[in-house]
Amino acid sequence: MKQRIITGIVAAALFIPFIIIGGVPFILLMYVLATVGFQELMKMKGRSIWSIPGLISLLALYAFMLPTAWADQIFEWTGYIKVEFAFLAVVLLLIHTVIVKNNFTFDDAAFAIMSTLYVGIGFYYLIETVETDVAFLIFAFLLVWCTDSGAYFTGRKIGKRKLWPEISPNKTVEGFIGGIVWAIALALIFNYFVDLGHPIWIIIIVAVIASVFGQLGDLVESALKRHFNVKDSGNLLPGHGGILDRFDSILFVMPLLHFLHFL
Repeated sequence: MKQRIITGIVAAALFIPFIIIGGVPFILLMYVLATVGFQELMKMKGRSIWSIPGLISLLALYAFMLPTAWADQIFEWTGYIKVEFAFLAVVLLLIHTVIVKNNFTFDDAAFAIMSTLYVGIGFYYLIETVETDVAFLIFAFLLVWCTDSGAYFTGRKIGKRKLWPEISPNKTVEGFIGGIVWAIALALIFNYFVDLGHPIWIIIIVAVIASVFGQLGDLVESALKRHFNVKDSGNLLPGHGGILDRFDSILFVMPLLHFLHFL
């Protein structure tokens, strides 16, 4: 626990200045984190990010993450859109399965593309949120952190019924509900100091939905690690694991806030 706290403080101290500065430095940081996250997924699958399919997928990831302002200029120049780049990546990956005589299979290609979508869409919306309003990004991170902490401490204190033991044996139903309650409290407190521009009842509903999806994002990552029989997605952050171990919830929450037109 002590190592987790120290790592968390150091990581926050390094991350927060990028949020405040925004712009190109923040975008570049998101690209670095997304690259590491994608590498963690490929490593779980036993594939290298520096292989031909890894590089094809990485380029697709970078295309997905392009901020809207940059994408409009680039795609106007090339005459293509993001979906067409994705289609090109799929075609190239499938051709590669033939060239290497199924040493890289259809399943591998599907995993690579799904990984680019999983990582790319989440980090893309992190970039878009900073461009919209930094307050919403801070709100989302605090919401995820409060949900995680609330679920952990509530589960330790009163947790009895296992939530999903086949996926994450330590999570409880009581902890899951506790995370939602903590998220609502955080949302109300945050809105008291920073006007989010929505009625209270909307903020409460969004907090509940975001808390649920954040916890589901964590469970998705747990299911993935259990499937590949690994403890952590990586070892970049001592006591915390890898990038995906820390961003699994936010990768679900950020797109959700945009889909709900909350931002």
